[in-house]
Amino acid sequence: MKPSIERKLADIRDRHEELTAMMADGTVTADAARFTRLSQEYSELEPMVRQLNQLEKLRADLAEAIEMMDDPDAGMRELARETRDACQQDLIEIESETERLLMPSDPADQADAFLEIRAGTGGDEAALFAGTLLRMYLRYAEAKGWKTEILSERHGEMGGYKEVITRIAGSGVYGTLKFESGTHRVQRVPETESQGRIHTSACTVAVLPEPTEVDEVILAREDLRIDTYRSSGAGGQHVNKTDSAVRITHLPTGIVVECQDERSQHKNKARAMALLQARLTDSARRTQVAERAATRRNLVGSGDRSERIRTYNFSQGRVTDHRIDLTLYALDAILEGELDGVIEPLRQEHQADLLASLGD
Repeated sequence: MKPSIERKLADIRDRHEELTAMMADGTVTADAARFTRLSQEYSELEPMVRQLNQLEKLRADLAEAIEMMDDPDAGMRELARETRDACQQDLIEIESETERLLMPSDPADQADAFLEIRAGTGGDEAALFAGTLLRMYLRYAEAKGWKTEILSERHGEMGGYKEVITRIAGSGVYGTLKFESGTHRVQRVPETESQGRIHTSACTVAVLPEPTEVDEVILAREDLRIDTYRSSGAGGQHVNKTDSAVRITHLPTGIVVECQDERSQHKNKARAMALLQARLTDSARRTQVAERAATRRNLVGSGDRSERIRTYNFSQGRVTDHRIDLTLYALDAILEGELDGVIEPLRQEHQADLLASLGD
């Protein structure tokens, strides 16, 4: 284990002991708010302290076993070897688990998410590809047991979508899908291509965590313009008879959100407000990232073919993720929603980066 990680563990134990003493102080227990904050921090540190205790016990057992290997009794030496091997294996597992616990976590990882797909370069073919991507994500969500609902959509002239926004709810949605944000490029022969030439088109995907009450941006009423209109999508006779669709404009930023999925204007307004909160929170988050390190800003791109995180090549049956140089010849399966083969390597790479940062 890296010396820097050992130092972090020592600091955690010192802080844990300090919290234990503070929480036993009568003046602290009398302050309910302060006691609650300290209790929460104590609970967060407790698993790491337990891991540290296990590490120290295993290391002591290992040192004792190594010392016993010089015993003149052959039986004791064999027992020592078995104990040493077991301790070494357990140490590998405990150190790995300890490093995982030390990695900083994104509190938004467990949140529900808004998935936005927009056609970029490529005209009608880009819109058709947006429809392909939406189907892929909906299939993946279904396999995960997540709930989905389309909040707004603008169809392409030849099918697909110019823009479609979906809410996905379930366990760990944002943490699973957040690496999907970016420009997705497709290389295939369009149905309208008479000479069999391969065209390259692109769509942008944005995955935004649904804000909680804790992290949502405060919206002033005077900063909002709320318009209602008649829905244009499916929904039966009721849809076209009432102004149930809602459009909200955030005047300071010019951000516009729409929702027309629900028959109730009240529900559509609530969904649109949640989406607006998500976009504003994401904007604020990206601004903070830019201030820390402009070169590491997490932008989804403009939809230009040259900006891409992933390429779907139909003629070769290939999917390539350019961020980690991952190529899979499983295009059909991936488009059917079998995304774990792409998503898991991205998550592992992210965790490796976090782990490496612990040594900085």
